[in-house]
Amino acid sequence: MAATVLLGVVSYTSTRPDPPSSAPSRDRVISEIPAQPQAGVYPELVKLARRGVGDPLAVGRADAPVVMVEYADFKCGYCGKFARDSEPALIKKYVEDGTLRIEWRNFPIFGNQSEAAARAAWAAGRQGRFWQFHTAAYAEGSKEKGFAVDRLDQLAREAGVKDINRYRDDRESDAAEASVRKDQAEAYGLGATSTPSFLVNGRPIAGAQPLETFTRAIEAAKKDPPPKLTPQKETAPKGTAPKDPPTNGTAPKDLPTKNSPTNGTLPKDLPTKDPTKRDSKGGPGPAENNAEDNKAEDNKGGKGDR
Repeated sequence: MAATVLLGVVSYTSTRPDPPSSAPSRDRVISEIPAQPQAGVYPELVKLARRGVGDPLAVGRADAPVVMVEYADFKCGYCGKFARDSEPALIKKYVEDGTLRIEWRNFPIFGNQSEAAARAAWAAGRQGRFWQFHTAAYAEGSKEKGFAVDRLDQLAREAGVKDINRYRDDRESDAAEASVRKDQAEAYGLGATSTPSFLVNGRPIAGAQPLETFTRAIEAAKKDPPPKLTPQKETAPKGTAPKDPPTNGTAPKDLPTKNSPTNGTLPKDLPTKDPTKRDSKGGPGPAENNAEDNKAEDNKGGKGDR
């Protein structure tokens, strides 16, 4: 409750999605987003950094002085913009030198295929290929192809997932469902209503802000790190095969940077500009994520809303 009140000072741009159990016809709420991260550091939010050793949905040292928690949806156009334009630069500048750790939270808010893609990304992570799946799913034009079952299999192959049968089983498992629901509950509990949303050592940032906004937040957090926390051992959810192999806290060698694609299975020339040409200071564009993404999803996307 305290965290929700604290995040209430941050207004989020774009459509407010209905919680999973509510009716899809409810009116949307559009609000304005701050251009800067919130100056205050909130202890309740700092504690949300899990710092799990070997967490496949995180990149960077578990004991890094700065942790950025990212709440995002694979069907969110502005999440893709951040993934293509800003995240590679942050990884190169701050993750590789041990300053920053990025922890991903699945926050699917745009229907059945959003949730299917979230479970698929989690399943790819069971084989150590989450970030490669993330890159493939956020490649320019990928969102428009949808996330039906066949497409999810294709993305897994592009990401280098070796055991597709295991990946399919993990994708449809109760453990995948539980992991996604846990992340969703965390985001909704904070009062987040749109994607992407971020916490940088307890400093909220809403929307795909310019790179400079994240740089300033990281530099400020680096000067005033939270009390030293003990990294937690990451364990695979019950009922799933162990991931192979656990990461060592550094960025995977084939994780793309802004100027270097991966192993040739992914698009070689990822554009750096959002095709919508909308203002990058917003969250997901209302026209893009309200009119288009909230249409009835293809039931081929696997499990749907519950």
